[in-house]
Amino acid sequence: MGRIEVTVNGRSREVVNCGTYTNLLDWLRAEGLTGAKEGCAEGECGACAVLVARPDGAGGSRWTSVNACLPPVMAFDGQEVVTAEGLGKAGGACVEQDLHPVQREMAERGGSQCGYCTPGFVCAMAAEYYRPERATAPQDAGGHTGPNGFDLHALSGNLCRCTGYRPIRDAAYALTEPAGGDPLAERREQPAPPPRHTRHASDGTRFSRPQTLAELLELLDEQPDAVVVAGATDVGVELNLRHSRPRQIIAVDRLEELRGLTVAEDHIQIGAALTLSEIERALAGRVPMLAELFPQFASRLIRNGATLGGNLGTASPIGDAAPALLALGADLVLAGRQGERTIALADYFTGYRRTRKEPGEIIRAVRIPLPLAEHSAFYKVAKRRFDDISSVAIAIAASIEEGTVRAVRIGLGGVAATPLRARATEEALVGTRWSQETVMTAAAIMAQEGTPLDDHRASSRYRSAMLEQALLRFYAENEQSETLEVAR
Repeated sequence: MGRIEVTVNGRSREVVNCGTYTNLLDWLRAEGLTGAKEGCAEGECGACAVLVARPDGAGGSRWTSVNACLPPVMAFDGQEVVTAEGLGKAGGACVEQDLHPVQREMAERGGSQCGYCTPGFVCAMAAEYYRPERATAPQDAGGHTGPNGFDLHALSGNLCRCTGYRPIRDAAYALTEPAGGDPLAERREQPAPPPRHTRHASDGTRFSRPQTLAELLELLDEQPDAVVVAGATDVGVELNLRHSRPRQIIAVDRLEELRGLTVAEDHIQIGAALTLSEIERALAGRVPMLAELFPQFASRLIRNGATLGGNLGTASPIGDAAPALLALGADLVLAGRQGERTIALADYFTGYRRTRKEPGEIIRAVRIPLPLAEHSAFYKVAKRRFDDISSVAIAIAASIEEGTVRAVRIGLGGVAATPLRARATEEALVGTRWSQETVMTAAAIMAQEGTPLDDHRASSRYRSAMLEQALLRFYAENEQSETLEVAR
């Protein structure tokens, strides 16, 4: 219950008179740093974006953009945050030389009109400006990466209703490399602040940051209904919009025992508290299914906080990770006071937001068996191409030898109370010839998988049609495949 402090724009500030549920954004604004705004309160608009110093995995730091409206301020005890006010030279007459390069380009190229979203855009753009890999990133044919290596997907979670985005893109593509003496660039060479052993109590509620897995499990044993958070990308929405008020929040985002990524001969194991952005960088395309998933999973701001453990722990039927991991044949490593156990993801979900995870247990890791199927695909059907909730998600991994389907796994999301395997479709394919006739028959079966409902995202009829079309699309993309590796 000691002193809680956050370093903001180079100055240490004590967190006082804050409740367990006070988020970082509300605290910053109470401190007079009103550049960051609340737009949606659910991580979709990016008006609240700030920079946080996170470990880069090599002893240095990486400036990472996050939505300040979602995580509790207590989760930033001992951490470093930079807001839009901290990017330029404060206290001057606001002349050009006082502006950060990102701010200057946004101003000169008309990237701001009403200005409400601008500080969030500037922070998200600054994170990409300082991304070490940007200097060597190739320009892509799809037009999402500029000649300076700037990846526009870094801004996919930022919403602007005034500029039409072209001036913002122009500002992004005009940025050069950080100049010598840039303090934020130089800060990357130093380690990120270590996590603190934070304990906070307020009005009968508690916030805890355990230092070890054993301590985490002890806390869960004492309070089985405690809410475990990493990036708070789901819990933050529950707190903001549904006014959920759990008695205890436990932060695990910096718990090292949940943050490993190892590649063994027969599997890849991914720590449950690694963010999706960290997993994406570490795997570097090694798992094609996940490489397809990541750009379609919310926005960069969300992926910088969201984790596989959180996405699977919520047991949402429309979580994007579950269908892909089902098709990959993933297992979950669950840890509790009585030890660890491994359970197939296909057996994990038992009902709407219900799982086989026992009270007091935590998802410690996700384990993907090797070798992978040579051909796989992830299809997300949504109203928007990026940064949207899926109406239907389909993941397919197949093994074909000499024109015969030897093994296939199909994961589905958005068509039932839980993510599920398309078992009937799989059975219809295994052992048959890989031909248009066979696939059309199986596609008709796939249209009947699950129990799709009518809602504001799609009708049940549309969802069924998308299931059928997904398998036909997969066949069209792999029609000439005759010799695929055997999927486990």
